[in-house]
Amino acid sequence: MTDAPVRRTPGTPCWVSLMVHDVPATEAFYGALFGWEFAPGPPELGLYVRGRIGDDEIAGIGQLQPNPMLRVAWSTYLASDDADTTARAIRTNGGTVAVPPLAAGQAGRLCIASDPAGALFGIWEAGTHVGTMVSGPHGTPVWCELITPETASIGAFYRGLFAYDESAAGPAGGDGSGPDVQTLALAGTPVASLHGIGSGRFRERHPHWIVYFEVDDTDAAALLVTERGGQVLRAPRDGAHGRTAIVTDPEGALFGIVRSPDRTVRSPEGGTERSTGGDGQDVR
Repeated sequence: MTDAPVRRTPGTPCWVSLMVHDVPATEAFYGALFGWEFAPGPPELGLYVRGRIGDDEIAGIGQLQPNPMLRVAWSTYLASDDADTTARAIRTNGGTVAVPPLAAGQAGRLCIASDPAGALFGIWEAGTHVGTMVSGPHGTPVWCELITPETASIGAFYRGLFAYDESAAGPAGGDGSGPDVQTLALAGTPVASLHGIGSGRFRERHPHWIVYFEVDDTDAAALLVTERGGQVLRAPRDGAHGRTAIVTDPEGALFGIVRSPDRTVRSPEGGTERSTGGDGQDVR
């Protein structure tokens, strides 16, 4: 008998999901780029599919309401043991709950919220579905980073929701002179990052979470993005965490691709993700 998947540690990015206007076209794009196959998700979520690699569920894609003004974007979901308690903490700490906790069948319960700067994110209380089942191979999410005006108050907001390490707070360098970057860590293990870039640089894009996906070859993947109707916003370049690029799909959803120098294939069930893609660079 196979052991049941273990819930992720609260505060761990555990799932990524994308709401779009054209689900079949989006399936074709990500299927070609990442090798995903697709299976229906919970019927309570409407037209919603889960991208898979073999038997492992990787990410979700759902149908937006027919409104061209609705924003197409990847959403990061943070694990919670109790979505109701986390929703109350979001409100208490200055965030906004856009979609109160609701059930997705036996899979679990979800909540959609925004932080005080306006960045949308999700909360996931696992039932039978604990989230992304593998991290490391081509096409899997390996890192999530929040692009925000500043990290001091926003970092305090997220630490008000989950038990992130206080020692990870503050600009790099410790004396306030480095980049405005914070790491969200749980019990000493980094799980996500915050990158502050100043309030005057959000003319075109609101504060947002960006998801990085592992690829076998960053340059080849970036070329395939353009061939399939997407755009390359930041060309592939080498950094401390590997060779990265920032791209969009044909509907404009922004995401990162990375070939990690220390790439390993692993299950994320222990509640942590390793740092691979968040290189702290401005992506606008």
